[in-house]
Amino acid sequence: MITRFSSVRFMFAVVVVVLWVFPFALIVLNPFKTRLEIIDNPLAPPSSLDIENFEVAWERMNFVTSLINSLIVTIGSGVLLVIFPAMFGYFLARFDFRSNRLIYALIIASMIIPFQALMIPFVSIYGQLDMLNSKTYLMFFYLGFGTALSTFLYHGFVKSIPVSVEEAAIIDGASRFQVFWRVVFPMLKPITATVIVLNALWIWNDFLLPSLVLFQSDRTLPLETYTFFGTYTTELGLAMAGLVLATSPILVFYVIMQRHIVSGVATGSVK
Repeated sequence: MITRFSSVRFMFAVVVVVLWVFPFALIVLNPFKTRLEIIDNPLAPPSSLDIENFEVAWERMNFVTSLINSLIVTIGSGVLLVIFPAMFGYFLARFDFRSNRLIYALIIASMIIPFQALMIPFVSIYGQLDMLNSKTYLMFFYLGFGTALSTFLYHGFVKSIPVSVEEAAIIDGASRFQVFWRVVFPMLKPITATVIVLNALWIWNDFLLPSLVLFQSDRTLPLETYTFFGTYTTELGLAMAGLVLATSPILVFYVIMQRHIVSGVATGSVK
């Protein structure tokens, strides 16, 4: 019985893996084909490893400039989404005010509101304030939309840290500010790594918010990738080559950092 159950579970896992890998395999194989070869049989392996699509996509995407823009936005937003939510989560977890409970409940509730519901007023209000078409403003917009999840993660982890550690630091003469940055924040390293990875994946791959903010200059990689998709035609080989180029940096980052996602959440739940 146990063997049969293990076999069924193994087969189910294989099916899930195949379904998950299949789209990625198509994206990796088809950039080496011509447009006619892709249309004729997108499932067939390429007849030759021609990198012309990658060369054309590199130039048309302004890859180096777009890569720098994506790095600036992702790193800048990631830093903001560590500093402010960490302090905010600490404040909500350590100071037992009634208003804090209400604020925390509102933060959790805000996570269920889809961005699409705010999209039209967002563009209207910030367009009138002339706060669009800037990487700097985009980073602060990411801070606003990402604070809820990051604060939620930090809040749960801070509550697992013994208060006695902070009390000992206060007895030694440390201020609350010093207690947080010199005592508490270093202990938040596991969850900080998790927050960094999750936000980096979200911000790097995001298309909708940058498309509303960066509509003239400083375009990120996802925006440049969309240039291959026209109203009446799609340059399939170039589009897939662009997708490979755009996702490769963040994929490498995720492979290196993926263990921190599980370890950060697990450490917070065990403490």
